[in-house]
Amino acid sequence: MRTLTRRGAIGLGVGGAAAVGLAGCGTLTSSDGPSPASGSTPSGKPSKPAHRARPIGDGSTSYTGKQPGQPAEPEPLEPGQTPPQFVVFSWDGAGEVGNGLFPRFLDLAKEHGAHMTFFLSGLYLLPESKKRLYDPPNNPVGASDIGYLTDEHVKATLTNVRRAWLEGHEIGTHFNGHFCGGYGSVGNWTPKQWRSEIDQAKAFVKEWRTNTGWTDLPALPFDYDKELVGGRTPCLLGQDNLLPTAKELGWRYDASSPGGRQVWPEKRGGLWDLPLQQIPFPGRSFEVLSMDYNMLANQSINSTNAPSYHYPAWRKQSADAYISGFRRAYETNRAPFFIGNHFEHWNGGIYMDAVEQALKHIAAEKEKGEDVRLVSFRQFVDWMDVQKPEVLEKLRGLDVGQAPAGGWASYMKDREKSSVNPA
Repeated sequence: MRTLTRRGAIGLGVGGAAAVGLAGCGTLTSSDGPSPASGSTPSGKPSKPAHRARPIGDGSTSYTGKQPGQPAEPEPLEPGQTPPQFVVFSWDGAGEVGNGLFPRFLDLAKEHGAHMTFFLSGLYLLPESKKRLYDPPNNPVGASDIGYLTDEHVKATLTNVRRAWLEGHEIGTHFNGHFCGGYGSVGNWTPKQWRSEIDQAKAFVKEWRTNTGWTDLPALPFDYDKELVGGRTPCLLGQDNLLPTAKELGWRYDASSPGGRQVWPEKRGGLWDLPLQQIPFPGRSFEVLSMDYNMLANQSINSTNAPSYHYPAWRKQSADAYISGFRRAYETNRAPFFIGNHFEHWNGGIYMDAVEQALKHIAAEKEKGEDVRLVSFRQFVDWMDVQKPEVLEKLRGLDVGQAPAGGWASYMKDREKSSVNPA
């Protein structure tokens, strides 16, 4: 039986009960699942950049023009206008290890017009034979608490990252070695050490050709120095010391806060603070963080291969949790809903099925014509950045599950009166 270490517990203590909120990532391992997809779109036609590529550095990355598949330019809310319901599906690690999950969710996103954020671990583009190129802060050279990928899986990850960007998704970072415990934990790193980790994560993406020797594979079609504007730390640790470095690098958001609530976000340290959120956990008296790992931690503790007779009920409970979190926001304060997951087969793959069911449920609302937007974190902060400060202040005035008094038209129309100073 494979188990996961319990990394970083967060007491959620809702309704008199304490929930264990864990924010961790399991090591990606090879499986006997389906082979990874090729570099083609679901229609079978290869994805192509819109402009002729201009190689950057050793040719591992290239500039191909504006990213395809982006939504229309965001606009400020008008007085009395109901805010959209934003939903962000994000993935920690974002490596393809032969289980077909990366292309599975790219296909699902394409089918429903959704965009996502993929937090790429830099080590997933570094062959294990070159692991000594990685010098992690407070850890031995080449060390990592996640496994290095086989050459085959590095190639599959390149294929899917390339496809993801060409289909409009965001490529963020999950950094590198995923250290969550002991002296070497990311929770102990200084701003200078975070800078070293980020520089290395970017280098592994920008120099994969040099590190692998694979000159016959296509370049990644983006300039990672410009594309990288946010990330999520391992186990949601170390944000305080990361933020000064992230701001210095021009990042726009960070998704590392633990135990967030379903309210409209604020900036912290100059960046949008976009946490995983506490959401209803059907059948329980407490709430759970909006991530597969946290569902598992409250169902099978630290086992990823619990007895299978539990799976149907756990799958339904996990899907219902995501759907309940969406509905609570959508029907009340319209706070953006943030979901985090991993490409994993824990407990028979029930959490991947739950995510798919939730996405389809949410997409069905959008397909009815409702203003539900399945976006990346970058696309979400694009929208936030064009809103007037008094509008955001008004939105942040609504608590979890609190609908606007008198309806949205009245609530948002009144915001201009409240922001005008008396003569």
